[in-house]
Formats: sequence, C-alpha cells, structure tokens
Amino acid sequence: MRAQWRAMATASAGPAPEPATSTAPTPTSGTRQLWGVVLAVSAGLGMSLQSRINGQLGAELGDSALAAVFSFGGGLLLLLGWLAVSRPMRTGTRAAVAALRSGRLRPWHFLGGIAGGTYVLGQSLTVSLIGVALFTVGVVAGQTVSGLFVDRLGLGPSGKEPTTVLRVAGALMTVAAVAGAVAGDVAGEAGAGRIALLILPFAAGAGMAVQQAFNGHVGAAAGSSLTAALVNFTTGTVMLVLAWLVSLALHGLPEGLPGNPVLYLGGLVGIVFIAVASFVVSWIGVLLLGLSTVAGQLVGSMLLDAFLPAGGNGLTTSTVVACGVALLAIGVASLGGRKRPAGREHG
Repeated sequence: MRAQWRAMATASAGPAPEPATSTAPTPTSGTRQLWGVVLAVSAGLGMSLQSRINGQLGAELGDSALAAVFSFGGGLLLLLGWLAVSRPMRTGTRAAVAALRSGRLRPWHFLGGIAGGTYVLGQSLTVSLIGVALFTVGVVAGQTVSGLFVDRLGLGPSGKEPTTVLRVAGALMTVAAVAGAVAGDVAGEAGAGRIALLILPFAAGAGMAVQQAFNGHVGAAAGSSLTAALVNFTTGTVMLVLAWLVSLALHGLPEGLPGNPVLYLGGLVGIVFIAVASFVVSWIGVLLLGLSTVAGQLVGSMLLDAFLPAGGNGLTTSTVVACGVALLAIGVASLGGRKRPAGREHG
C-alpha cells in the first residue's frame, strides 16, 4: 500500500528531474580535459629541455649513469628541502603513508620511480648501439601501446577507458609522427641487430605509462602532486645510485665535474614534469597524457632546433610536420574517450 501511495505521489508531481550524473557535458569531460592536455603538453616542452641538459651533462662527464644520478638526486634534494618548510607537503606525505596502511594505496604504487630510472639506464645502454632515433621510436611505441592497456585495465586514477578506434588511431598517429620526425636517422641506423634491440626502449616506454598511473594514485591519495614527485624521485634515485655503483666499479670516477651550473638543473625540470603528470592523469587518462607529453617534446625539440641548435643540427621540415601530426593525434584520441561523470576527476 505504501508503495502505491509513493507511486501516485511521484506521478502527480510530474516527471522526475534529471540526475546530477546525466550525459550532459561536465567540466571534467570538457574544460578539465582541455586544461589537462595543455598542462601535459607544457610538461612535455620541459622534458625536451631536460633531455638537452642531461645529454650535455652526460657528455661532459663521460658517465651517463652519474649524470642520471645528478638529475634524479638533485631533484630529490630540492623536494626534501621543500618538504622541510612546506606544511601542505608534509600533510600530503602523512596522508600517503596513511593510505598505504589502510590499503587504499598498494606498495607497488610507490615504485613508479623505478620506471624513470629504467628509462635513463636504458637510454645509456642502448643509444650507443641503436642510435637516438630508434631509441625514441621504441620508447614512444612502448608508451602509447602500454597507455592503451593501462587505461583499458583501469590502473590509473581515472578508472577504465575504452579501447576505441579513435584512441588507437591517435596512438598510431603519434608513433608515426615521431617516426617521421627521425625518419632520416632511422634509415641510417636500422638493421637486423638494431631492430632486435628495440625491445629495451619499448619496455622502458611501457614502464613510463605504468609510472604515470602509479604516481597519479599517490598524488590523489596524498592530495599533493609534489608528494607523488617525492616518492618518484626517492625510488628512482635509489635505483640509479645502485646502478652507478656498478658502473663505478667497472669504469671508475670521471676526471672532473662540469662548471656550468645549468647542467645540474635537470632534476628541477623533472620535478615539474612528474608533479604535473600526477596531477592531470586523473583528468585525461594515461594514454592521452602520454600522447600530450610526446607532442610537447616534439614541439620543444622544434623550438630548440630553431633557436638553440645543438651539434649543427637545425630545424627540419619533417620535425614541423611531425609536431602538427602529434597535436592532431591528441584531438583524435580525445574524441574516442568516454565522458566521465562528475566526481571522478580526483580518482
């Protein structure tokens, strides 16, 4: 009888209002996604600068592993210094530890920095064998393919994303853009043995997608992207120091340290990248984050080649075209994503 009365009351009151989680556009699916892409592209711009800095540091030191330690270790020292004076960051660190104890975060969420260390080590081990161009193609391919699976499985804080035709097309366009940008170098470096070694940079790129997902969870649980960066730099630095100790036993210390202070700022750029990535990954997902940062790196490389060319290499038409294709790929992939309901932006 009570159910009948409720049904009659509902009918007399007219149609029920639309629920808050309707399919109408929301700030998360529209405005926040746009800002997330803009921030991710900007972070990618910084990564192109970091690559130039770390590459020059490694060349002057004659020790890529030690250059990586300086980059990660410098970033870690800056974060520890900020931790000492920043109450919000200390609060975020305590929140991350509490989330680990409660089970909201799993132990493996704190290991994202290992992927960053693996990337740097893979670079130092394989670039001399297969060249920078093939290494870059392998990393981007691994990152985009892994990004599709990471989103599909819901490993990131944004939850599951469908593997649609448009998202796959965007991923393929990004790989093609990078391959096109370095086509001339790839043609000179390709060979049966070198192609076989692509598995190493491919694995490093795949690890980067997982790293971004894990860092996003830490940042969401802590309420602080800098806390996620601190966790990332801590695990990455520990790994790289261990690797450098092996290198030290084999090759010894470098003859001297470069005097240019700019060469030691790679860690600062890395902090910005990790903090931004852990912040926006819950807005745009792992795949779109990866595509956006790759596009930013291409645009950054284009600007560096145009205004600060290195080694006599200037801006080329293929790089300009690749930037356009990579930016277009972001739009294509974003059209293939789902509309997230309100309340999911924080993971």
